[in-house]
Amino acid sequence: MKNISRYFVWFAPAALMFCGAAWAEEDLIVTVGGHGANCIEDPQCINRLHPDIAMTASASPGQVIVFHARNASDFALDPDDKTPDPRRAGPRGATVHPLTGPVRINGAKRGDVLAVTIEAIDPGAFGYTQIGAIGFVSDQVKGPLRVLWRLGEDYAQTDAIAGVRIPKASFPGVISVLPGAEEHQAILSREAALERAGGAVFLPEPTYASPTELCGPDGSAKNTCLRTIPPREHGGNLDIRYLGVGATLYLPCQVDGCGLAIGDVHYAQGDGEVAGTAIEMDARVTVSTRVLKGAGADMMTPHYEGPARLLNIPSRRFYATTGFPLKSKGDTPPDMAYLASPHAAGLENLSKDMSLAARNALLAMIDYMTETYGLTREEAYIVASVAVDLRIGQLVDAPNVGVSAILPLDIFVDEDR
Repeated sequence: MKNISRYFVWFAPAALMFCGAAWAEEDLIVTVGGHGANCIEDPQCINRLHPDIAMTASASPGQVIVFHARNASDFALDPDDKTPDPRRAGPRGATVHPLTGPVRINGAKRGDVLAVTIEAIDPGAFGYTQIGAIGFVSDQVKGPLRVLWRLGEDYAQTDAIAGVRIPKASFPGVISVLPGAEEHQAILSREAALERAGGAVFLPEPTYASPTELCGPDGSAKNTCLRTIPPREHGGNLDIRYLGVGATLYLPCQVDGCGLAIGDVHYAQGDGEVAGTAIEMDARVTVSTRVLKGAGADMMTPHYEGPARLLNIPSRRFYATTGFPLKSKGDTPPDMAYLASPHAAGLENLSKDMSLAARNALLAMIDYMTETYGLTREEAYIVASVAVDLRIGQLVDAPNVGVSAILPLDIFVDEDR
């Protein structure tokens, strides 16, 4: 693709001059979302993706946009809120993810690139982490366990896992533009083919879908509205913990106006989000945007950049386990089962299998935390999901590529441990 850096022009939103005219400070801010008890009641919230979804707000490049974002499940997090929510009994993940928007970026056209800079993130009071069916090793550590966190200015803590304190490192899990019509059809086709082959995929589900008139049970596109669970070429559920305050995400604009939507905000997450969730929270996310004209015509996936501090682990010390693609004879790794390979089960070593190496590093780290800190396997899995980073060591030393699971030790504040 074209070199995005040559399109880059830095500006400070608070002192912006746009089209040669100065804007008053109050004209720079566009506020979106936060209405009603849930996403379906909020006219500025969606939880499906489709090229025909209408824009719910508009902003010009350079304007500050404040997104009032809901937590990933779209459920009340305050433990004192006893209001019944019948959606909890619906199909798995039907309310995931509520996204605030979409916002039309004035002047942006299909083929441009939208640069989204994270200016600020203001967390809510509570967050949750739970072991989900989509967890990386949830065939080995099944749960159930759901943890409620109290979110402070610097740390999150929970009564469920005493002596653990998770530093704040907030970022939006989902930043997306709307898919284009051609791209949308290609996604539907390839994901349907994957489902027929037995692969893990989330096909369209109209229950509790928003916008209701398009994606709901009686909607005109109820069978073609994309779930927000996987990321795709247009962005989406990237779950990249480095997209914190100061980072800029570059997304290919696939429809005129782009249709920027944000949600699934995390207070903290380990690289991998291995239990299926991070510390999920309601939050207020402030961003600014730029449009790079013509830069997205051949952009295949999102890019991002930011200050190097976002790459650091939040700890003075760490402990790491490693993993290689080794297994017991007769076992088939769960993520390979749908391929029905006649060879995989009989081998004890798979060649350059990064997923198996990562599983082994993670399971070794879970064992380490249970033995060293007295956690249950479920508790260790939760801690890994919000604090442990899975990082590639090398990809070239065939057959055994290497992955490290890195545990920041400063999260353990109970001296008895």
